[in-house]
Amino acid sequence: MRIVRFASPQGMSFGVLDGDGQIAQIEGHPFGQINFTGTRFAQADIRLLSPILPSKVVAIGKNYADHVAEMRTGDAPGEPLMFLKPSTSVIGPGDAIRIPPGSTNVHHEVELAVVIGARGARNVTPEQALSSVFGYTIGNDISERDFQKNDGQWTRAKGFDSFCPLGPWIETDLPGLGLDPSDLELSCTVDGELRQRGRTSQLLFGLPRLISHVSQVMTLLPGDVLLTGTPAGVGPIRPGQQVECTIQGLGTLTNSVTDADPVSTAGAAR
Repeated sequence: MRIVRFASPQGMSFGVLDGDGQIAQIEGHPFGQINFTGTRFAQADIRLLSPILPSKVVAIGKNYADHVAEMRTGDAPGEPLMFLKPSTSVIGPGDAIRIPPGSTNVHHEVELAVVIGARGARNVTPEQALSSVFGYTIGNDISERDFQKNDGQWTRAKGFDSFCPLGPWIETDLPGLGLDPSDLELSCTVDGELRQRGRTSQLLFGLPRLISHVSQVMTLLPGDVLLTGTPAGVGPIRPGQQVECTIQGLGTLTNSVTDADPVSTAGAAR
């Protein structure tokens, strides 16, 4: 089942994308029992949003050996390397990745994104971990490499607004499509040029280990997102380009690139 979050003239809703391309609106959120409202929309009449607004995005660094090698920042970690991306970094399909003023070294990173289900995940074992998964979507862990190198930690480099595209939907039943989330092909193109290609079978730490490891540190709440790492081939993007991240069974997440708007939201001084 493909779960989408979308904007229509009636407001923001969740829905299920049917095989005929229509979206069937559901009541409330998609966790637990799904009840349909009876309203259906053509895709041309709505705008897809990020499929979920997580309380947090937990990302894993250095989780493909070829990416570790290309970054030249030391050996692969002995256990999963975690960092956080703020919820304000999340954007959806078709939204623009916004380059911070003065930055010239922003990179794309295609990643399998795990969406946590209704029961959440706290102190789960690797054997229990996959029962906490609601579904899977595509993530792009946008990263400012100069800030990442200079800061010594990754919050600023990974946390700018628009630095976490997600979408276009959440697939809740990959096995039903004959697919195994532990062995999916993923790729990234920029203006049609292939930059990244890999498989989730190449992860240094697999999905059960990742979910279990993170859940020992922090409770993963329903709708939280776990980004699992990126293969080699990361590279710079600039305004005017288009980035397409594709994962087998999950479709393609497309985002344009533009300059960030420097206008302040602050009111007049008091």
